[in-house]
Amino acid sequence: MAQPTFEQIVNLAKKRGFVFQASEIYGGLRSAYDYGPLGAALLRNVKDAWWRSMVQLRDDVVGLDSAVIQAPRVWEASGHAAQFHDPLVECTSCHSRHRLDKLDDPERCPACGLRGSFTESRDFNLMFSTHMGPVAGEGNLVYLRPETAQGIFINFENVRRVSRRKLPFGIAQLGKSFRNEITPGQFVFRTREFEQMEMEFFTRPEEAGQWFDYWVEERRAWYLDLGMRAANLRLRAHEGGELAHYAAATYDVEYRFPWGWDELEGIANRTDFDLRRHSEFSGKDLTYFDQAAGKRFFPHVIEPAAGATRAAFAFLIDAYHQEIVRGSARTVLRLDSRLAPVKAAVLPLSKKPDLVEVVERVAGLLRPRWDIEVDVTQAIGRRYRRQDEIGTPYCVTVDFDTLDDQAVTVRDRDTMAQDRIGIDALAGYMADRLGG
Repeated sequence: MAQPTFEQIVNLAKKRGFVFQASEIYGGLRSAYDYGPLGAALLRNVKDAWWRSMVQLRDDVVGLDSAVIQAPRVWEASGHAAQFHDPLVECTSCHSRHRLDKLDDPERCPACGLRGSFTESRDFNLMFSTHMGPVAGEGNLVYLRPETAQGIFINFENVRRVSRRKLPFGIAQLGKSFRNEITPGQFVFRTREFEQMEMEFFTRPEEAGQWFDYWVEERRAWYLDLGMRAANLRLRAHEGGELAHYAAATYDVEYRFPWGWDELEGIANRTDFDLRRHSEFSGKDLTYFDQAAGKRFFPHVIEPAAGATRAAFAFLIDAYHQEIVRGSARTVLRLDSRLAPVKAAVLPLSKKPDLVEVVERVAGLLRPRWDIEVDVTQAIGRRYRRQDEIGTPYCVTVDFDTLDDQAVTVRDRDTMAQDRIGIDALAGYMADRLGG
């Protein structure tokens, strides 16, 4: 099937309430978005799937939730204060601003088309700054974190001590990060406020290479397991000049978005850069003592770092299908059931009180275990299409025969096949297909 267009995905996201423009009633705030009921559920399911695979199902990774605001010295040690910059140019004609390294033609303004109108390039720090306390001043300048990773590094010894972990082990974290991007864009793909899913895996220096290879394949497999098509995924190694200052090697997991291949996740071998720097800047010993070897050293770190918002967007795109069914168009989101915002919809064939009473009973059986929706508006065919379009795996129809046989019709989203299931057996039938 052909890839959906960017416009199709954006229209669906807005039409069905996956995403709203932030501050919309005030004219909107550029590159800021609110997630509606379906978007919030999809995003939560992506994060839950990541946490389950990275923490819950492993005995060598533990979780953390660190503060958004950290001591300014954290960002000096990490290099963000000095090196977290993009080259900024401004058009002297239309006053639009652009990242110089992202321009197709570094001499032509993409906004007004004028050539030779750019100012000299200057470094633009991507960290949002604010002040802590009642009076603004240089002494209480702080930053909103541009990544969640540093909160993990500065808690390495705390976590190691309380969890009694030995190498190799990882620390995982989910949370908001903030980057004052010069040119955000592509809807929710690149925004100034976003959620990250990061894990730092600490290992002996001599084992870092094999763990790097392991995590590159493990992270690619995660997307495939959740239904992303292999043809839309690829691994791309960073070339020498592209490598970050802290990295010995990096691979990106890239997805084929409507505008082309772009990054979903980066897996980096960060060597011992971070722990060594924080040890130096803080004066605290962040080395690890290996009792078997009888020596102390800084662990090396493998970092799989993904964007939760970006991943949710990619899953939405990958699940989008259009097809013709009995002469009419059907739009369907073939989301893996683990990601689907609504797992099942309960649909009465009419609003008559006796059917509504059965619907309430059926909903009561399903709701404690899964996110469900009761949909009573419009003809049954339109309701099927609406549920298809938001990715609901199963529709449960309560019809007039239900009153006699105490059974319902369960319709599969992808095949549109229907099974007649007794109400008493419904929860077990759904559990076989949805889990939980």
